[in-house]
Amino acid sequence: MKAMSNDKPQAVCASDFASIVGEENAVCLWENIELSQQKRIQQAISNEKSQGVYASGNSPSCIVYPRTQKQLAAVIATAYTNNWRVLPCGSGSKLSWGGLVKGVDIVVSTERINQVIEHAVGDLTVTVEAGMKFSDLQALLVKSRQFLALDPTAPESATIGGIVATGDTGSLRQRYGSVRDQLLGITFVRADGQIAKAGGRVVKNVAGYDLMKLLTGSYGTLGFISQLTFRVYPLPEASGTVVLTGSAEAVSQAADILRGSALTPVQADLLSAKLVSSLGLGQGLGLIARFQSISESVKEQSNRVLEVGQKLGLDGAIFADADEANLWQRLQERIHTTATESVITCKIGVLPTAAVEILTQVELGLIHISSGLGLLQLEDKNQVLKVRDELRSAGGDRTQANRGFLTILEAPVAVKEQIDVWGYTGNALPLMRRIKEQFDSKNILSPGRFVGGI
Repeated sequence: MKAMSNDKPQAVCASDFASIVGEENAVCLWENIELSQQKRIQQAISNEKSQGVYASGNSPSCIVYPRTQKQLAAVIATAYTNNWRVLPCGSGSKLSWGGLVKGVDIVVSTERINQVIEHAVGDLTVTVEAGMKFSDLQALLVKSRQFLALDPTAPESATIGGIVATGDTGSLRQRYGSVRDQLLGITFVRADGQIAKAGGRVVKNVAGYDLMKLLTGSYGTLGFISQLTFRVYPLPEASGTVVLTGSAEAVSQAADILRGSALTPVQADLLSAKLVSSLGLGQGLGLIARFQSISESVKEQSNRVLEVGQKLGLDGAIFADADEANLWQRLQERIHTTATESVITCKIGVLPTAAVEILTQVELGLIHISSGLGLLQLEDKNQVLKVRDELRSAGGDRTQANRGFLTILEAPVAVKEQIDVWGYTGNALPLMRRIKEQFDSKNILSPGRFVGGI
């Protein structure tokens, strides 16, 4: 495998970018960036200089805001020519996720590349530029009684490109699948500044399928996502949510029954005891299930879950209308808001049947009942290592395959520099490195942010 380039880049010259984007305030020097934004960017950057890799310091020289895909391509081409290391971002809501980037020279944001390209209402597809905010897209789709079936972190500020780059689906994957399942087409800027495309704008088009999968969840290390096409869905007629709370054993049984039934929740999650109590839902662990369909179906399915809970001795309640919307909003805010800056937010993947066991060991956590994916808030790095080790142990027999994984999303920079953020133990790292080399031979895109320091 060819070694990635470590040639020392030329000093960044903001005027090179100003001539490309050609607008006032489209290139902002580091010292002129708002302190809150500086802090978000610094949470993504390593304080250390890796051996043999040039780093221009802990702060990039500037942040660039291109307005078109062509401008974005020209900016990346300039960075490629000069060996400038780039941190891609949208609004910055997920910059603190993943590994720490090493030696960033410039930050490039798609925040102003935010137009709707096409909304094919009859075909149930929409094509948008990567910088469009998720909340703005949903507001547009609702006018046609449609929606994008994702439930991302920070929906008000998250951009579509950032959601895809981090693979941030949320609880709606219970019914609609992951980001990869809903993505039909993608346009991205390669590390050398060339624009490339995969997929199309119709549901039946599968060209470029593997490439779309590859870029989803790549954290900006393989290319700079600029445009996306999704399938969308009609808004449901009615919605209702059931919450069951009580003992861990009874909640686990209720989850098993729900998984094995013919019921079709669009969202279904297990909640830790502290998360249940902080939301004012009762005591003990929780099971929350949301149904969306015609009103008769929603009512029938909700009552059946309530009956299951009653037979198991669980407390139950049904939420509808404004109360239901408020509940899901508070749930998302609570699971993503940390009490102190030292709290570590992790993504977990575990066998669904082992989810309750994990939730009894942590204070704040949520795990989807079917996929086994979820979020945990852990107190310190020792607890991270403890839970990770338990997931790797496969129930005590280390000769067996792992029964799950634990990846750090957000943590203090010092913690991310002390322990492996990704915790990957598989055998695919050589393949990942070869892919990175093919896509980004100079290692200028988000260097160090992905698995294995890629």
